[in-house]
Amino acid sequence: MEQKLTLHLLISGRVQGVWFRQFTRQQAEAYSVNGWVRNLPDGRVEAVLSGEAAAVRQVEAWLNKGPELASVAEVVSAEVEFQPVEGFEVRR
Repeated sequence: MEQKLTLHLLISGRVQGVWFRQFTRQQAEAYSVNGWVRNLPDGRVEAVLSGEAAAVRQVEAWLNKGPELASVAEVVSAEVEFQPVEGFEVRR
């Protein structure tokens, strides 16, 4: 049985805006990863990725590379207790 993983991510750099959140959602959906993403008032982006461990790590690696146009400076991730979630939501 595949291990489940939930990551809580804080992403810094030039990542604010609807387009970055949509990019992240598309990537998560491509790997069947659930969770959510939102902008924080301090300019960072907060995200939770949840699902099969290998898939979650793929999306985390994509974020660490810096998606096209995003200029991601840093992704700080922390494992949190696995919480099954349905779908991937873009929050305001």
